[in-house]
Amino acid sequence: MVIRTRSLFLRPLLVADAPALFAARGDPEMMRYWDWPAQASIGEIEQIFEAHLPELGDGSTLWFAVALSPEGPAIGECDLSEIDRQHGRAELGFLFARAHWGKGYGLEVGQALIALAFGELGLARLWARVHAGNGASRRLLEKLGFTYEGTMKGHVVRDGRRRDCLVYGELRG
Repeated sequence: MVIRTRSLFLRPLLVADAPALFAARGDPEMMRYWDWPAQASIGEIEQIFEAHLPELGDGSTLWFAVALSPEGPAIGECDLSEIDRQHGRAELGFLFARAHWGKGYGLEVGQALIALAFGELGLARLWARVHAGNGASRRLLEKLGFTYEGTMKGHVVRDGRRRDCLVYGELRG
């Protein structure tokens, strides 16, 4: 499945996208508000992608590389994960290489994934988790229509410290 937005192409993520995504996943500034620190090598990213292949195969995750052209290198990634058809819900996630911040791509991707989730997938609820302090992602989720629902205290351990995560959600139906 390939999704076309105004200026982007979302195509299924491949292990072969790891070199292009090293620009994002290897950047400590980009990964500052992520559950894991920056990846040290392309091989490490490949291992992460390979570890998630079962989720992609069973339909519990839809993971996309985001590119500027159909065959172009990935400039970011996005996903619907923890897809639960019984309860009609999924988690929304995204990241972009820093060179592509501030161009509205997050909004485009978010709108496309929301349309997919509430349309073709027939889900009724989406949620997203944001590390405390990540104002840019909070603002983006609010632009997408998500509402702050609460804080999960100490939800993630990163660099030996517990971090709070804010939960945003959107319910339709």
